Amino acid sequence: MFKLTSLNLNGIRSATSKGVEAWIAKTKPDCICVQEVKAQAADIEGRFEEMAGNRGHFHFAQKKGYSGVAVYTRHAPSDVVVGYGSKEFDAEGRYVELRFDTPGRKLSIISCYFPSGSSGEERQQAKFRFLGEFDPHLARLKKKRDYILCGDVNIAHQEKDLKNWRS
Repeated sequence: MFKLTSLNLNGIRSATSKGVEAWIAKTKPDCICVQEVKAQAADIEGRFEEMAGNRGHFHFAQKKGYSGVAVYTRHAPSDVVVGYGSKEFDAEGRYVELRFDTPGRKLSIISCYFPSGSSGEERQQAKFRFLGEFDPHLARLKKKRDYILCGDVNIAHQEKDLKNWRS
């Protein structure tokens, strides 16, 4: 059984300066899914490939300082899938899937960062496009394997769920 957790980093460099690595060491997850890495491969190299004994597997956004997801794990995955096959959203670094296959069991751990529609109508439409293609992706995946989806889904339907609900 995996001890699994998920966390929006809001920038890996910022989170590290605020003690996220010590927190990971204390909580000792088998896997930790993180969102909003906000870094490129060169930023990770030599610094963030591992945290508290967990190896990271990343999907970076093409745009610097934007989005990005990872899964840090103590266990070697049997496969790593970067992106889910979207022409539009794979460029934004929103999906990484680690597969842990054993005889009789196919399990995926997914870290995903759903688009937010809060910055305006254009991004709200992008969010709808994402949801429209992501749901069928998960349905296809479910036919082949079990999965655990972790992430920041950017969906809050009540005032109490939003820091600044008026905007």
